[in-house]
Amino acid sequence: MTAQQRSVLLVAILASFVVILDGSVVNLALPAISRELGGGLDAQQWIVDAYLLTLGALILVAGSLSDLFGRARILQWGLLGFAVTSVSCGLALSSGQLIAARSLQGVAGALLVPSSLALIMDAFQGPAQGKAIGQWTAWTAGAVLVAPLVGGAAVDLASWRLVFLFNLVPAAVCWPLLRRLVPARPRGSARVDWGGAALAVLGLGGTVFALIEQGPLNWSHPLVLVPLLVGVLALVGFVLHERRTAAPMMPPSLFVGRNFPVGNVATLLIYGAMSLGFFVLALYLQIVAGWPATVAGVALLPPTGLLLLASSRFGALSGRFGPRFFMAAGPAVGAVGFLLLLLVRPPVNYWVQVLPGLLVFGLGLAMTVAPLTSAILGSVDPERSGVGSAVNNAVARVAGLVTIALAGLVMGGQLSTAGLQRSMAVTAGLLLLGAAVSGVGISNAEVLDRAPQGGQEPAR
Repeated sequence: MTAQQRSVLLVAILASFVVILDGSVVNLALPAISRELGGGLDAQQWIVDAYLLTLGALILVAGSLSDLFGRARILQWGLLGFAVTSVSCGLALSSGQLIAARSLQGVAGALLVPSSLALIMDAFQGPAQGKAIGQWTAWTAGAVLVAPLVGGAAVDLASWRLVFLFNLVPAAVCWPLLRRLVPARPRGSARVDWGGAALAVLGLGGTVFALIEQGPLNWSHPLVLVPLLVGVLALVGFVLHERRTAAPMMPPSLFVGRNFPVGNVATLLIYGAMSLGFFVLALYLQIVAGWPATVAGVALLPPTGLLLLASSRFGALSGRFGPRFFMAAGPAVGAVGFLLLLLVRPPVNYWVQVLPGLLVFGLGLAMTVAPLTSAILGSVDPERSGVGSAVNNAVARVAGLVTIALAGLVMGGQLSTAGLQRSMAVTAGLLLLGAAVSGVGISNAEVLDRAPQGGQEPAR
């Protein structure tokens, strides 16, 4: 790995890590935020969801901008915006100010994830690309799992404001590295598909808003039904617009092969399962088992350790042998891990009831994440890897929103041992569906035939 490649990988990991971490890190800080800033349950919900809403709605636009203006330049803009909005979050004096700052933070975060992964796709080729993606996915997927620990520790040891001010550290590290990677001029003609961007924002925003509000309201309420209808119609309009416009932000050619559409269906199932499983388990360990927030966060760390240890290795193996076996076997192994968690019941014995399932799931996740990313982006033209990454990340974020929004229905309306068991069974079922979709639909040849035999394109 060259010095430039090491810089690219460090920037990509740090930028994506903080974006995904901030999606759930505030969960354990919400009671402390509410005590200091006021606001009830609705305010607490929007402190989390305002960020996820703008992040999910704008990530496709960001992927298109990454392809047009260059990966490093968009990352630089995103990091600056993320630092400024994080300070605004940390200095908020009311729940309304915090919600507004969180929504702007999601806008900046949308610029970071697709650009960081596309930067890796530009800087690495062949098996080295699979290994780099493995390291990236290990750290970024691990962000979801370590978020409870970071949030709980910040509240217990200092203040909830530290959760947001922490984001200044990666911005300070990445900024000088990115200055050396930024191209002198924008790539290409820098044309933006504004019509497609507007339809994507309206479609994803309306749909996600409806999924958020259906919990406190209901599916028939006008504030849910109207945004859902507008969102669905806008998404249909987006597809029709992209088929007809001269310069689409999401070219229909992305879906010509097998791996891109199949891989995104697998992403929907696998990441939706992971979000549901860990959301319910984290709540159960605190509310039913009575564990402190920091202890519950530490208890959920083993899958992160396995990701960091093994994901890079599985990424390299996927680059050599193809992703299909790993994408089929990994979710199936992860499903076994969640089935083992059916043994959890009070009084909870961590070593016997919880840890074995987490370790098995962690192994399955390490087998899955890097090959999944390689399969999807390996089927996309390098010039469009930014928007390809954006589509996949949008699918992953929306998957989590959907399953968490439906968590109450899955649990039967209450957090209990029976509700936990239903959630673990549904999570395992989603993982098994993801394994089946991958095993049947993913093509190794589509990835291996595109791998270059030599040389490396410089980072942009």
